[in-house]
Amino acid sequence: MTAVPTTANDLTGRTAMVTGAGRGLGRAIAVALAGAGADLVLLDVARDLPGVPYPMASPSQLEHTAALCRDAGAAVLARQADVRDLRAIEESVDAATQRFGTIDVLVNNAGIAAPSGRAVHDIDEEQWELMLDVDLSGAWRTIHAVGGLMMRRRSGSIVNVSSTAGLVGYRHFAGYVAAKHGLIGLTRAAALDYAPYRMRVNAVCPGSVRDDPRVEGRMLAEIARSLEVPVAEHEETFVRDQPMNTLIEPDDVAGAVLWLAGDGARQVTGSVLTVDGGFTAR
Repeated sequence: MTAVPTTANDLTGRTAMVTGAGRGLGRAIAVALAGAGADLVLLDVARDLPGVPYPMASPSQLEHTAALCRDAGAAVLARQADVRDLRAIEESVDAATQRFGTIDVLVNNAGIAAPSGRAVHDIDEEQWELMLDVDLSGAWRTIHAVGGLMMRRRSGSIVNVSSTAGLVGYRHFAGYVAAKHGLIGLTRAAALDYAPYRMRVNAVCPGSVRDDPRVEGRMLAEIARSLEVPVAEHEETFVRDQPMNTLIEPDDVAGAVLWLAGDGARQVTGSVLTVDGGFTAR
């Protein structure tokens, strides 16, 4: 059996674009890619969004992610861009290609967890459309902007950050569950579209990720807030429900993304990789 080379995760000379890079998983993923040698294009809305009941990442948080990537040796282009705005995404891709020549890796991480916390019939149309527009259509827009570029080069890796909510249902999170299920469907369809061009498209499904202060994560806290339960109680419930009895660390998810981005996964496409401590194995 041929061993996977130790350079399988070496991304030296490649450029990776990460959406939702201001904090949380986006920051952890960006720093991991920088550590593997990639140059980075970091996108984040970097402003609060009407209808989202918690603060989004700030411009200073996006710049902090950029600084961490530079400290790891990466050249970095950081831009404020809303994944709901195709023109803004296309302009960011144009700026990236002018700076770096191409985009080799796309990580669709941008997403929101709320508005949530209510039964299906209590979700209004604006709330439903907002969730799908960011969490599902946002990924389609970035693929729309980058896919042709990768196809012409006959090379590229796209990693969509879905969730265990893309595999199972969660009570009172219908919009989020629908968007994340849709993202897995988009992943599989795009993988087939692009396979003839040696492009790979995969999804990562994290379980409950700890709100690590190093990356300024707050997703678990916001889910708890949506359900109107104390954060500590919510974390305890998730730990109890996961077979490995621990929360997922941001670096665990970043490691999975890094593997899918690199040559060690060169024959992996259309796959859904769970990083959930065994939660969906039951």
